[in-house]
Amino acid sequence: MTDTVKLVSLAVATPEHVIFQKQALEASARLFADRFEDFRHLARVFDSAGIDKRHAARPLAWFDEPHGWQDRMQAFAEVAGGLFVEAASSALRQAGLEAGDVDCVVTVSSTGFTTPSLDAQLSRRMGFRPDIERVPVFGLGCAAGVSGFAIASRLARSRPGTVVLFVSIELCTLAFRLDELTRPNIIATALFGDGAAACVLRSGEDGLAEVESTGEHLFPDTLDIMGWKIDDGGFGIVLAQSLPPFAERELGPAVTAILARNGLKPEDIDRFICHPGGMKVLAAMESALSMVPGTLDHERAVLAEYGNMSSPTILFVLERAIRAGLPARAAMIAMGPGFSASCVTLRRVA
Repeated sequence: MTDTVKLVSLAVATPEHVIFQKQALEASARLFADRFEDFRHLARVFDSAGIDKRHAARPLAWFDEPHGWQDRMQAFAEVAGGLFVEAASSALRQAGLEAGDVDCVVTVSSTGFTTPSLDAQLSRRMGFRPDIERVPVFGLGCAAGVSGFAIASRLARSRPGTVVLFVSIELCTLAFRLDELTRPNIIATALFGDGAAACVLRSGEDGLAEVESTGEHLFPDTLDIMGWKIDDGGFGIVLAQSLPPFAERELGPAVTAILARNGLKPEDIDRFICHPGGMKVLAAMESALSMVPGTLDHERAVLAEYGNMSSPTILFVLERAIRAGLPARAAMIAMGPGFSASCVTLRRVA
């Protein structure tokens, strides 16, 4: 048995409710315009965000009322549970496996939580074995699609023959705040959506791509760039205006250092697969990684169709890149709270 780890399958899932960007703007204007004098200025982000629609855990009317922790986490448990089963079951079917074949499940989310964790609550419904290992990970934000994938791949590599299921679920819309009359809250309302993705990873000969290397970079003194402000009402978005220029300035050297630790250079990468955090962030990433403007076409397409779903978004992009045909070597890149950057390189399986 070879010790190279393969991405065997990848599946995505979204909640049933769809919110078009025009609807989101109209609802936001109704809810904020009379209470927040900067709203009309900020409302331009709904047009410039590059988003046509997004999926949501609850219908649009749900957001007209205030919600506390209980409402939000009940919705998270219900909808995230359904998405977990849908995405994971699809990934396992694609891999020709059953839930009982899974040895370890890694689950990432930063937009809700349950205790016991989702993997335990859904164990019987999925059909997991009693001896399954569970690794729930919270707090990595948008970077978790890459960081969690890396964790899952390292677990698969450490024990050849192990089947590792990686599930990423985010219900960003449940963090919507009526009481937050702030620029970050309006931008988040224009930008974020909900979704899930699941991957099967294991060592062996067959798969969609070989996981070649993983790495992360934590930038010092950057805690205020992105994250959650947690209070009695729920999560409140922390999102600094400095993010795009920071990414343009700092991402290139960080990715170069990650690649160098794995014996690679940026010019060895045939296609960067990037988390589409927003249109300005994508432009900054193209500049930072010396790409021709407009190169990140799959990223812009996913952003337009789904919005920024946080951690699973990059797996939606990877799914499109796989369908289009992966190049010889690709690198997944995502940034998240910390502030941090995560990188995984993939080699096409011949």
